[in-house]
Amino acid sequence: MKRPHVVSNPWQQLRRFTDARIGLGRAGTSLPTHELLAFQLDHARAQDAVHLPLDFARLCADLSALPALAPLGEIVQLRSRAADRNQYLQRPDFGRRLHEDEIPRLHHLSSNTEYDLAIVVADGLSSQAVQQNTAPMCEALLSALHNDDQPWQLAPTCVVQQGRVAVGDEVAEQLKAKAVVVLIGERPGLSSPDSLGIYLTWQPKVGRHDGERNCISNVRPQGLSFSEAARRLLYLLKESRRLQLSGVDLKDRTTSDTSTIQNGAKNFLLPS
Repeated sequence: MKRPHVVSNPWQQLRRFTDARIGLGRAGTSLPTHELLAFQLDHARAQDAVHLPLDFARLCADLSALPALAPLGEIVQLRSRAADRNQYLQRPDFGRRLHEDEIPRLHHLSSNTEYDLAIVVADGLSSQAVQQNTAPMCEALLSALHNDDQPWQLAPTCVVQQGRVAVGDEVAEQLKAKAVVVLIGERPGLSSPDSLGIYLTWQPKVGRHDGERNCISNVRPQGLSFSEAARRLLYLLKESRRLQLSGVDLKDRTTSDTSTIQNGAKNFLLPS
């Protein structure tokens, strides 16, 4: 009998549980052609997610259509110090700061009211993630905030072009917000070019570092659901306001199995 050209991998049956590239099989000493083509397609999708520009007009229209955001007025479009996509990728520091011309606009928006929370959207490293997932994520978050037992005074929603996570600190600082939530496109993987990241920072100001933030990642239909991300984020927001902090000192205890392990034993990693 002739040997098959493509040799199957016994782990192939596990692929229905994960998007990871396992059990690909082989053709001689190489990958099968269809697996190579699938890799090249996913690589192209990841590149497109980084380089394709975000449709800001459509995004702002989607956000403006959310009933909970309508009372806050028009979505504010801002830009970072990065002049274009190439500079954004080559100079991360430019993406972390607002363009100087945007500061007076935010001063005009700030009021005597001290906002509890500012929501900032930035294109980040995946325009696809922001285009597809920002509006439903905001809808889930606003619903959770509305149903909370304590009120949340929201600042005008801002969308930043060529922005990185830290640009939210400057936006919220200018708006005099106590906390900021940044929704941003995460660095695309070969199986997840549309992953949205959420970053929470208490008392945001220019110069905050990553250890002072909390992150919820992989928010997308095939990853963490919008409702679950909103539930976790609301918990972190409430704890952040109660403890007056964010970052490594603020732990996410929303999962039911964080306090105990098998047979009811105490998790030694958590304080008693």
